[in-house]
Amino acid sequence: MSLPSLFISHGSPMLALQPGASGPALARLASQLPKPRAIVVVSAHWESRELRVGSAAQPRTWHDFGGFPAELYQVQYPAPGNPTLAADIIQLLAAANLPAQLDAERPLDHGAWVPLSLMYPQADIPVVQVSLPSQHGPALQRQVGQALAGLRAQGVLLIGSGSITHNLGELDWHAGPDVIEPWAQAFRDWIVEKLIEQDHAALQDYRRQAPHAARNHPSDEHLLPLFFAEGAGGQFKVEHSGFTLGALGMDIYSFT
Repeated sequence: MSLPSLFISHGSPMLALQPGASGPALARLASQLPKPRAIVVVSAHWESRELRVGSAAQPRTWHDFGGFPAELYQVQYPAPGNPTLAADIIQLLAAANLPAQLDAERPLDHGAWVPLSLMYPQADIPVVQVSLPSQHGPALQRQVGQALAGLRAQGVLLIGSGSITHNLGELDWHAGPDVIEPWAQAFRDWIVEKLIEQDHAALQDYRRQAPHAARNHPSDEHLLPLFFAEGAGGQFKVEHSGFTLGALGMDIYSFT
């Protein structure tokens, strides 16, 4: 079976308890796919200097945030790891001239476990995280996706977890679901247009070409997982679209 690659806007950690419209969309998407034999996630929350691959047999659930309700810190996602798959990923990356190191200590950060808790709440599918060397920009992430694309045909679901827009300083914490900042909408629409056109050059140059790029992404890390998913996949499709808090995009894309 061949699975798509996905880009998921994971929103706030509170998504695990207050899934809004994204939770049902993620659950629906998971129900439509064959059950993966494993999941590989690139999360915006594992930035690193060099490529690393999580190889823990039983990765811990990391509550890598502060200031949220106590009940959120009680949520666990006890999915197993897959050290054999992690080693295979190292070999695939090496074959693409992308050296990487195993990391047996890295827990699952909320960019991984929050969306997975809504897609596969049984936590019975092995999960392997690959780090995000964010200083190397979009080109490296597309290369990583291309290097791992063959895993899709082996029943492995590839996920880039970030956010289509991510300026926490300009969120409106009182905005209703119908409030969307025009500068956030314009950026999101430009990205979708270029994905439909498969304009890879424009996408990789998004910081110069996209409208309000720096305002939507003061730093790169939450958009970079999109380039991993796009590099690993094919035909683009919007699976879910929406905003919360006025300017936090919650889009979900598939690449089949």
